[in-house]
Amino acid sequence: MYSLLELLELQEGKITEKKFEEFATTRLKGAEKITDTTQEAGGLSLLTYKHYKVKLPYYKKAAAGKLDKEAAKEEFNKTLKSISLNMSQNEFQIEMGRLEVLGELLIENK
Repeated sequence: MYSLLELLELQEGKITEKKFEEFATTRLKGAEKITDTTQEAGGLSLLTYKHYKVKLPYYKKAAAGKLDKEAAKEEFNKTLKSISLNMSQNEFQIEMGRLEVLGELLIENK
């Protein structure tokens, strides 16, 4: 539930950097937990590990308030164009993780 002030900020497009950083911090904690769990499990879980491990530096940068939106948009588009069926499973999971984290952060930080 939003407070009146938050609703006004939403209406005026003034989502605060603090809220975005909190979003990134929460996502970072979840990605760290999944990374640790899947690395320990090994085997096919390592595909999930690679998918989430690539997300960590992006979440860390965003949580620290250092996300460059324009650079992130460029990287999102470059990553999107690079994904193909000719990739290995490892390459695919890494690039899909990158695409996913960039998309999440850009959508949240519109």
